[in-house]
Amino acid sequence: MRSGISKIFQWHRGCRNLSLAKYTILYGSRDTQGLSGHVDGSTLKMFSTSCGAFAEDAIKDNPVSDMLVDSFGRQHTYLRISLTERCNLRCQYCMPAEGAELTPSQELLSTNEIVRLANLFVSSGVHKIRLTGGEPTIRKDIEEICLQLSALNGLKTLAMTTNGIILDRKLPSLKECGLSLLNISLDTLVPAKFEFMTRRKGHERIMKSIDAAIDLGYNPVKLNCVVMRGFNDDEICDFVELTRDKLINVRFIEFMPFDGNVWNVKKLVPYSEMLDRVVKRFPGLQRIRDHPSETAKNFRIDGHQGTVSFITSMTEHFCAGCNRLRLLADGNFKVCLFGPSEVSLREPLRQGVDDIELKEIIGAAVKRKKAAHAGMFDIAKTPNRPMIHIGG
Repeated sequence: MRSGISKIFQWHRGCRNLSLAKYTILYGSRDTQGLSGHVDGSTLKMFSTSCGAFAEDAIKDNPVSDMLVDSFGRQHTYLRISLTERCNLRCQYCMPAEGAELTPSQELLSTNEIVRLANLFVSSGVHKIRLTGGEPTIRKDIEEICLQLSALNGLKTLAMTTNGIILDRKLPSLKECGLSLLNISLDTLVPAKFEFMTRRKGHERIMKSIDAAIDLGYNPVKLNCVVMRGFNDDEICDFVELTRDKLINVRFIEFMPFDGNVWNVKKLVPYSEMLDRVVKRFPGLQRIRDHPSETAKNFRIDGHQGTVSFITSMTEHFCAGCNRLRLLADGNFKVCLFGPSEVSLREPLRQGVDDIELKEIIGAAVKRKKAAHAGMFDIAKTPNRPMIHIGG
């Protein structure tokens, strides 16, 4: 494969508090071999992200317990909870074509178990929880879960990522139960493409859910779009156009490898190329200052109500500022999306372990978290569960 200009962000540990990180752009990395730069040097520099200096207020906000601080000083204040492995779509990048073996229902966390574990995290310093799946809205007790979680003392934000298929009829009650932020997954604006990608119908219902969320005052409504070459990369600017008149944040996500999704580097559209396409069509693109733990590179466009973001897990990782942890539907605890390591919290919970011991198990797992995940080619070769199991 012919090498183009590539970038690697190198970790430096000399930062105060150890949670601060600097990245230096280098060239010739094998990690992104063959992914040529599509933006000239001055533009790339203008739009690059540095985690080199955490704002003082960011590291002073809501001090967290040692349980949530890893060996590099990163404070983990964001917990993603997968409520179910089941889904009413069969997206190709999420679920293998033959389907995925589901965990027996008795081995999934109950509502009470979810709330108990969530309370452990929140009382230790987590202030944001995101509910994922599978598809979280198909869980029959979703309203009750939202009601109990939103009532936890210290929780500031209760978010959800959903495919939107049945969201419009449930959203009013979910908002009343405390759901404060919303991400809706939508990879194409073309119904025929949607059916091909998801192996199901329902595109018009998702568009209806987006409008319902806007009408209910969610601001912004975030649209997650996984970009794949040859499938929907020709729609990037069409998605951006949605932000002209609607309070939508379109989030372009680089295609990531998980078990069964047939990841191939040729399908990956790197951030630099996506950005180049948007800049050419929308020259009024301006970078927004991001929070140090932000996963996305965020932009506004002159004259647009909404915003545009890029999530660059493959070509420009953001591990230095990572504050995320994951609780899977089966009770396994995962400290890195791309790491195969998991530890069960369900088993000790059902064996009668008290909160102190549970916190010790959680803290030990957090301390084992690595400085950064592997490069994308290594990730593609590393065994990991399908996204349907991990939670979007």
